[in-house]
Amino acid sequence: MGKLFCIGEVLIDFIPCEKGVPLKDVLSFERTPGGAPANVAATAAKFGQKSLMISKLGNDAFGDFLVEKLVQSGVNTDYILRTDEANTALAFVSLKNNGDRDFSFYRNPSADLLLEADELDENIFNKGDYLHFCSVDLVEFPMKYAHQKAIEIVKSKQGIISFDPNVRLPLWDDAQDCRETILEFIPLSHIVKISDDELEFITGITDEKEALRSLFQGDVKVIVYTQGAKGALVLTRDSEFDNRGFKVNVVDTTGAGDAFIGAFLSILLKNEVSKSNLKTFVEEHAHELLTFANACGALTTMKKGGISALPTLQEIEAFLLDKKGHSSRPCVPF
Repeated sequence: MGKLFCIGEVLIDFIPCEKGVPLKDVLSFERTPGGAPANVAATAAKFGQKSLMISKLGNDAFGDFLVEKLVQSGVNTDYILRTDEANTALAFVSLKNNGDRDFSFYRNPSADLLLEADELDENIFNKGDYLHFCSVDLVEFPMKYAHQKAIEIVKSKQGIISFDPNVRLPLWDDAQDCRETILEFIPLSHIVKISDDELEFITGITDEKEALRSLFQGDVKVIVYTQGAKGALVLTRDSEFDNRGFKVNVVDTTGAGDAFIGAFLSILLKNEVSKSNLKTFVEEHAHELLTFANACGALTTMKKGGISALPTLQEIEAFLLDKKGHSSRPCVPF
């Protein structure tokens, strides 16, 4: 069975203890482990898959905390390096009343950006492994080139590449650089997960259907389009499937999209889906994939933080059984 490698940032999210307050007025925060790739790795581990994190952290207390929390979550941290050259990244968050967020990042640069391509050992990857990444660490630092090398290695071993742009414009000097870099990496991916608030920015196309179809470039086989509480779509070059979302009492949306794609990838890994049957499997199991992923994302929003808010498989099953219209079909082929 393949393993899931996630590469990129591991950081601490400082979540405010109060909602509806601008960041400048927040009086106290709760620290939680985060970073989009780390959230995805933890989600896969939560559902019994082998997941490994590739990154670099500072030799500081925050780095120690993150390694400890990832290990507790079941994520292999053997490939997280440590450095004295920079500190571990931090993100301070303010929560709006609807659970949406504003961010202030502390990394100038942070340790994760300093991971060098030649620090990657290609022998850690095997046939059928998956690699998931986002755009936050694709700024012009060594880590960008570590991503490129990891992608090349996994593709050489017939693995699957998953990309969630996860746009965070405050981390880029120029919005156009962000867009162009994302467009550079999309064709290298087999699965692209994109949200409704990113689609027009990335594609430059206002028509939703046209914009989604424009993403089928290069190696792209599957597009996963998330729309928050409205649900999600999954598209292949020939087909399109939709699935409504779930209404829940939202506390914090941090990590919800990561939980969604982590759940989605977990099903693929569990069923040993390869590049050769990825399109067929997704088309045959679109309902189960989207239902399970939507439920995982929704439940994550009901608690604060990303990794710390992840639901168990049992919690998802109970949640789906409680939702009218989802009790007559299995939630997921685990």
